Amino acid sequence: MLPAAATRVTPEEYLAFDRASEISHEFVNGEIRAMTVGTLAHGVILTQVASTLVGQLRGRPCDVVSQAIRVRIPVSGNYLIPDVVVACGGTRLEDDQHDTMLNPTVVVEVLSPSTANYDRGEKANMYRRIPSLKDYLLVSQTEPFVQHYRRFGDEGLCLLRETEGLDASVELESIGCVVQMAEIYERVFPAESTEAYSTEETS
Repeated sequence: MLPAAATRVTPEEYLAFDRASEISHEFVNGEIRAMTVGTLAHGVILTQVASTLVGQLRGRPCDVVSQAIRVRIPVSGNYLIPDVVVACGGTRLEDDQHDTMLNPTVVVEVLSPSTANYDRGEKANMYRRIPSLKDYLLVSQTEPFVQHYRRFGDEGLCLLRETEGLDASVELESIGCVVQMAEIYERVFPAESTEAYSTEETS
């Protein structure tokens, strides 16, 4: 049973609960938050982002994981589960359970209408606390649009650029990858259409 929202738990209690659960949860300021099921477009986009990065990073000391590993936030002790996370140069794990990463290099979140403000605000502020994190991408699922935050020295993560359109690309200098928008949005926004997946029923 998920603890009541008003009940504060320790990180240790959260980890024990989440590891025994059939669904994933994040841990923010003492609260356990269940992960919601995404849309088809959400799943396709995160899979295509991960697939593109895996292809470009093959043969290099990098791990690409999608919705399958926690990231621990320093100081606060919060735990988040990114849509896609990349660690290069040797992945550091929190304990012998091998399910919590300490040193992400790139994090990608696919925005949903219900979580967009959270991903841009509170969640972005948590990710900023991770010294190893160099790039943070927010990917829209309603239009071909990506917001790219990059770490600039002691300034933390700052908005570098906003990219839109299927002909554009997103450059991740920290891991030496260039991701084409057409690859991110293949089938979600076909080149000949500006429409997202239809919600109409077919007979």
